[in-house]
Amino acid sequence: MPARIAIDTMGGDLGPCEAVEAVKLVLNSGEATVPILLVGQQEVLTPLVTQAGLLGHPKISIVHASEVITMEDKPLKALKTKKDSSMLRAIELVKSGEASVAVSCGNTGALMAGATLRLRTMNGVSRPALGAVIPREGGHFILIDVGANPDARPEHIVHNAILGANYARVILGVASPRVGLLTIGTEEGKGNALIAETHELLRKIGSVINYHGPVEGFQVFRDEVDVVVCDGFVGNTLLKTWESLAKFITGMLKTELKKTPVRMLGALLAKGAFDALKDRMNPDLYAGAPLLGVKGNILKTHGSSTRHAWANAIRAAQKIIQQDLYQRMEQDIAKANELMVISTPLSATPFVTTPISS
Repeated sequence: MPARIAIDTMGGDLGPCEAVEAVKLVLNSGEATVPILLVGQQEVLTPLVTQAGLLGHPKISIVHASEVITMEDKPLKALKTKKDSSMLRAIELVKSGEASVAVSCGNTGALMAGATLRLRTMNGVSRPALGAVIPREGGHFILIDVGANPDARPEHIVHNAILGANYARVILGVASPRVGLLTIGTEEGKGNALIAETHELLRKIGSVINYHGPVEGFQVFRDEVDVVVCDGFVGNTLLKTWESLAKFITGMLKTELKKTPVRMLGALLAKGAFDALKDRMNPDLYAGAPLLGVKGNILKTHGSSTRHAWANAIRAAQKIIQQDLYQRMEQDIAKANELMVISTPLSATPFVTTPISS
């Protein structure tokens, strides 16, 4: 079966037009290497595809789905009542092997629950995790988990470290990603019981990942580690704090620079530097947050994703296909579980936790 990307076009805040225009951007740039399946209501998508000049394109197909899971829908109820939704159809395409990756900007809770229930977790993993790419000094790092599992056990966080390290290899191009465990201090004994036990387990699996050790909050944005691992509660808090702080600093800077003509002149002279900073902090650059740990590749984009965010998510999906992300992850999980002396397999029944809104 050839590799394909399935795009859930219907669930975002800005409508399916942005997803279609993103596909056009990628195709026009010559970067599209695999066919793309546009999943959604055919009567809505056909005019948009025609308007974009993509009708009949050899790399574009429309897969009809009559229903839409909205942002207001309760996740589990929506999965039961909207079985022909574009989101579930995209997930089913991954399950059947007709697509290698599904990309959605729809309801986060529904996507996570649907992917976990339909695809199941990969062998040896009981809880999936969401990863996010965040800028730091000299590059970017992976923060995992950012909200999928707020009530993690030590082995869950160890698995997050393996999933995050493998994703860093693919999306950041780092051969041996440095992994840091987020805590309140690097001195021996700092942190709670969860951190202490996780730290010992991460040391045990040193042959599987490049474990740097515990890291504090002020180290996160330095060039010290490539993956910051934590539970979903802490990760979601850190992610939203960073996003709000970035907006606050940008807004405050604009206000201060407009206060006097001299400052406005200085801002004009430094426009190139400000534009570069804005580009570095642009969340659209790495728009797709992968749901890692399920038997298939799922990318979650922002609910308000623009065509540029969608386009970058499609590019990330292509990288995942090219690097065979899933197989490497499963192999590393198996090695780590042996080293952690887990004598019985983790629960084979998927546990659908209540994710934190992201």
